[in-house]
Amino acid sequence: MKNRPGLFVTGTDTGVGKTLVSAALLHALAALGERVAGMKPVAAGADLVDGAWVNEDVLALREASPVPAPPDLVNPYLFREAIAPHIAAERKGVRIELLRIVAAYEALAGEGVPVLVEGAGGFLVPLGPEKDMADLATALGLPILLVVGMRLGCLNHALLTAEAIERRGLQLAGWVANRIDPEMAVYDENLASLAGRLRAPLIAELPWMPRPDARQASRYFPPQGLNRWWSALLGVQSAD
Repeated sequence: MKNRPGLFVTGTDTGVGKTLVSAALLHALAALGERVAGMKPVAAGADLVDGAWVNEDVLALREASPVPAPPDLVNPYLFREAIAPHIAAERKGVRIELLRIVAAYEALAGEGVPVLVEGAGGFLVPLGPEKDMADLATALGLPILLVVGMRLGCLNHALLTAEAIERRGLQLAGWVANRIDPEMAVYDENLASLAGRLRAPLIAELPWMPRPDARQASRYFPPQGLNRWWSALLGVQSAD
């Protein structure tokens, strides 16, 4: 594994709350006095605001990050259409280059500043004809935080994603349970099943939030446990 400080956030699917969790984690770490930069390498879906194209996920990470950074480093690839990144790139005549993203990451990391990198979609979402989000995670060489959207089918999605992460030789450093379906049957039993099968600690459990708010969600990351986990994570990385 490459000696880079940071974390890669992936999810069991699109729409499971990766941005909510990423922004909440940035807020929670900032409350502990940690300086962490947020990054969304590839984003699809943008609105024109004051003459500039803005993606709401990128904006959320920039607002939550305690370390300000240039927009082109936080988000090297932005596509207007809210569709699969590789299709959006093809329509625009753009090739998503992993080296460009890695260079942006390294510029953000600077003098050892940890970078939280949020992926797009699920772990195996394509980024081009021969590469996907897993290839990006591998190129960055970061430990992975898995966001599990708690709804029917999440057991299979979570376990398959964990298996794909392990097969890439990457570290599943933890997972977050995000209750996106308030009517999910036997929620507690499903949570226990995941806790017993995922070989990584549960970092936070987010309740159903009709209006997701990252600052509010940050309160569900227990400070002492988060501090121990984050310190151990960076310590493991610095020793690799």
